[in-house]
Amino acid sequence: MTSEMKRFMATNDLMSELQKDSIKLDDDSERKVVKMILKLLEDKNGEVQNLAVKCLGPLVSKVKEYQVETIVDTLCTNMLSDKEQLRDISSIGLKTVIGELPPASSGSALAASVCKKITGRLTSAIAKQEDVSVQLEALDIMADMLCRQGGLLVNFHPSILSCLLPQLTSPRLAVRKRTIIALGHLVMSCGNLVFVDLIEHLLSELSRNESMSTTRTYIQCIAAISRQAGHRIGEYLEKIIPLVVKFCSVDDDELREYCIQAFESFVRRCPKEVYPHVPTVISICLKYLTYDPNYNYDDEDEDENAMDADGVDEDYQGSDDEYSDDDDMSWKVRRAAAKCLDAVVSTRHEMLPEFYRTVSPALIARFKEREENVKADVFHAYLSLLKQTRPAQSWLCDPDAMEQGETPLTMLQSQVSMIVKALHKQMKEKSVKTRQCCFNMLTELVNVLPGALTQHIPVLIPGIIFSLNDKSSSSNLKIDALSCLYVILCNHQPKVFHPHVQAIVPPVVACVGDPFYKITSEALLVTQQLVKVIRPLDQTDVFDASPYISDLFACTIKRLKAADIDQEVKERAISCMGQIICNLGDSLGADLPGTLHIFLERLKNEITRLTTVKALTLIAGSQLKINLRPILGEAVPILASFLRKNQRALKLSTLAALDILVKNYSDSVTPAMIDAVLAELPPLINESDMHVSQMAISFLTTLARVHPDSLSKISGSILAELIALVRSPLLQGGALSAMLEFFQALVATGTASLDVKNSRSTDSIRLLALLSLGEVGHHVDLSGQPELKTVILDAFSSASEEVKSAASYALGSISVGNLPEYLPFVLQEISGQPKRQYLLLHSLKEIISSASVAGLKPYVENVWALLLKHCECTEEGTRNVVAECLGKLTLIDPETLLPRLKGYLLSGSSYARSSVVTAVKFTISDHPQTIDPLLKNCIGDFLKTLEDPDLNVRRVALVTFNSAAHNKPSLIRDLLDTVLPHLYNETKVRKDLIREVEMGPFKHTVDDGLDIRKAAFECMYTLLDSCLDRLDIFEFLNHVEDGLKDHYDIKMLTFLMLARLSSLCPSAVLQRLDRLVEPLRATCTTKVKANSVKQEFEKQDELKRSAMRAVVALLTIPEAEKSPLMSEFQSQISSNPELAAIFDSIQRDSSSANMESMDTT
Repeated sequence: MTSEMKRFMATNDLMSELQKDSIKLDDDSERKVVKMILKLLEDKNGEVQNLAVKCLGPLVSKVKEYQVETIVDTLCTNMLSDKEQLRDISSIGLKTVIGELPPASSGSALAASVCKKITGRLTSAIAKQEDVSVQLEALDIMADMLCRQGGLLVNFHPSILSCLLPQLTSPRLAVRKRTIIALGHLVMSCGNLVFVDLIEHLLSELSRNESMSTTRTYIQCIAAISRQAGHRIGEYLEKIIPLVVKFCSVDDDELREYCIQAFESFVRRCPKEVYPHVPTVISICLKYLTYDPNYNYDDEDEDENAMDADGVDEDYQGSDDEYSDDDDMSWKVRRAAAKCLDAVVSTRHEMLPEFYRTVSPALIARFKEREENVKADVFHAYLSLLKQTRPAQSWLCDPDAMEQGETPLTMLQSQVSMIVKALHKQMKEKSVKTRQCCFNMLTELVNVLPGALTQHIPVLIPGIIFSLNDKSSSSNLKIDALSCLYVILCNHQPKVFHPHVQAIVPPVVACVGDPFYKITSEALLVTQQLVKVIRPLDQTDVFDASPYISDLFACTIKRLKAADIDQEVKERAISCMGQIICNLGDSLGADLPGTLHIFLERLKNEITRLTTVKALTLIAGSQLKINLRPILGEAVPILASFLRKNQRALKLSTLAALDILVKNYSDSVTPAMIDAVLAELPPLINESDMHVSQMAISFLTTLARVHPDSLSKISGSILAELIALVRSPLLQGGALSAMLEFFQALVATGTASLDVKNSRSTDSIRLLALLSLGEVGHHVDLSGQPELKTVILDAFSSASEEVKSAASYALGSISVGNLPEYLPFVLQEISGQPKRQYLLLHSLKEIISSASVAGLKPYVENVWALLLKHCECTEEGTRNVVAECLGKLTLIDPETLLPRLKGYLLSGSSYARSSVVTAVKFTISDHPQTIDPLLKNCIGDFLKTLEDPDLNVRRVALVTFNSAAHNKPSLIRDLLDTVLPHLYNETKVRKDLIREVEMGPFKHTVDDGLDIRKAAFECMYTLLDSCLDRLDIFEFLNHVEDGLKDHYDIKMLTFLMLARLSSLCPSAVLQRLDRLVEPLRATCTTKVKANSVKQEFEKQDELKRSAMRAVVALLTIPEAEKSPLMSEFQSQISSNPELAAIFDSIQRDSSSANMESMDTT
């Protein structure tokens, strides 16, 4: 064995020992190991050197601080050596040591002293400029250290800057490039004075413009600083941008490219400051997007007077000899322009209409770009434009919003034919990348504008089929083509595709048989959609599907039978076959029973059971009445057993399947099968999971309608669970509707005798009976029951609040069944029974909400008059019910009643004004209504009450505004300029509303303005979701910042807002980060007094957790942790065990939540 081999093996063993946590070295061993490893760095054998460098990483964390300093000293000295190999290996060693040091945020003394030692040596090595290779290595290490440990070197920043700046004029471009990288990392952690010095230096040099070469470097440097610390450079943009614009006109392609890249970084990193310059940036980008001085595009046939294409080709043959593409740098300028437009489009959502007027046509015209990389960026920019159009759909599709004239969606609609024309030529290109871009573009276009391609399907289908059939196509291209075809099939009417089915089916069937599982999986998805297209069950379209059935069935059954295929393919084959049986089952003949038995086998397999349950649900619900009877006997008990499994999705799907099976195959469902299912139901009816409860109750409702005899078996445990759920305060929405439907079905069967009058009845039975009476009375006229009114009014006197509430609901619901009999009675009782007024008003609310418009019309005036008498009631609860009644009554005849409501805004009573404004809230819903256009015209008048002298009126105005912003943003979008100042005004703490109350010996502070501030912050939170594009985000952040220092409830809201803002507009938050960190730190470090009550401790814990969630969200912004204040706060968190534990648990929660959301999508 040679000595080199021995050294290699010994070093290898040493490395494995150092990597063990258990190793502990005494002083003498440390010294020997360090000395030996440093000696091995100079070994003649390269392999041994490499291993020695790798040992440095684990060694740094195992030895004492002075030994690390020895290592660093030696490495720095070796870096200046004449031997190139030793220099290189020492450079790698220094990077390894820096990489192993604890992060700056940990506050480690070791990291600080090592970095200081390295910095002094590096700055002198950089400044000497003797050997370029030493300089380059030193710059590289300096950049690495500034990036990782910049915060520890604050005292050295001025000297680092003074040694870096001269390197920007180095004769070697590689030195300049690395200097720019180092400066980029420096500005993330340097103090303000150093930053100002750097920017002033760059600006003065740019103004002098001594040589084109250095000007290019300075522009690159400014762009790098902007990318790394855009939030700091913003205030200098007014000086920088005119200089950059001036250099764009210099005839130098490289300089132009750097200028446009600088614009891109300004647009992305300084959104507020760059705003006035965006039109200039767009016009420069549009100019250089078409900048191709050395090429004459031969497809100018888009112009009427275009020359013959063949003639142009001949011209090119001649010019190619004297001109080489290698010399042409113009493509880099075009690429920079496309990327910059991408940045503008992605960050300036509010300019969408302008983009569709100017940017969109220019990008479409450049789809013909000859350079593939540039073309990809042009496509990407257009994709960003489409993606920006997407979130706004909710309000753009709103019928009210459509009155705004040209919206981005309508403008896009008018450009679809231009897009298709431009893409059509590209879809037959040889380039795979280009075709993939085309498919991505079409997919996004259809997602933004469903049905947009209806007229263009004949042009596009051949292009998609070309890529599916092309032997040279990559698998990714085929997957993209299939995915695009799937989205197009989903978003257009089936009849559009009928002329092309013959062409589409063969390539898709071939892809289902493809050996690559991802292509098969995507093709099965397309096949499933194709089945819906060739025989849409909801349309009576006559299209002969028979020629294609055997091919589609054969390719799917082959995949369905295979057991040794990918899980995703298995699932999609089951879903696809389910769709084939659902839509084409009547044409399968003898193949059907065998296929159903395969489903039965898949139902027994744990991996495929969920997908199979969904497929069976689809088949059972088919209009073709597919014969499932041969497998029901075995399938239903298996399905019943799934109800006790832990998998929630399986339980929900199984309940849906059983529901449809009982509904459509009642003649074949035996009592034994039903018993098996009923035995599993009691544990599912529980308030802990309302959705599962809802599905279980829906199943019982179906059972009551189809198999009433089986209901006699539910009286035991199931009924007990149902009654327990009725009592639950969580019962609402879908579960409540399902419960009411069940009671309706239960009463209709006449199974149980329900008794309200019986004095021995328990409250829960009376409750159930009253709710059931209400349901029955809603649909059946009960006026023939003479004692009904008395019975219900007696229930109003019950000791149980729940029974009173049920009686109030029952009276309202029964009145709907016979308005002429009961409505006058309810109105009379409201006037004559002041003590029962609140309950009777609830009955009236039920009548107004549920009765038909035609039935209520004759009584509107009487009801309106009665309600107005009570709208000045001092009791807030009564006023709220009156307001809801007024609002819902206004919906019956808006043209008459809305102006009346508006008239009451002038009332002298603040109670009346608050009732009227609250009433408006109940006229707003999230679906289109006839009142919407009227409301849009006058909601501004109602929102003027934000200036009302009365505090309560202003608060309810904010609540109404919040409702509009949440449910129908189009009503208030155009009013934001006038409303927001008043809204922001209400977020301020007002000392005149804070008073002291004496409670015995104690003084207690009461803030009467808290509720209105809370309402204002709630409005701000809602606006983030619905009107983000209309907000000045920096003004918004000012008020969020104030909220972070407010009361407990408001802090909790603003922490949520911060988390939301971190994902919605990270660059704006980054600019304000230092001001936002301080209040968060204050919240996390506040201590509760030792003698405080338990609630105070709980509140403070909750505040800390919420603040920490905001911190975790802020840290998801790139570069956030590089802020000195944030990294200081992080080190404070990590040094405090309590805060560190909270921080770690929240990080774990957020990462597991992300994983879950990925699983469910």
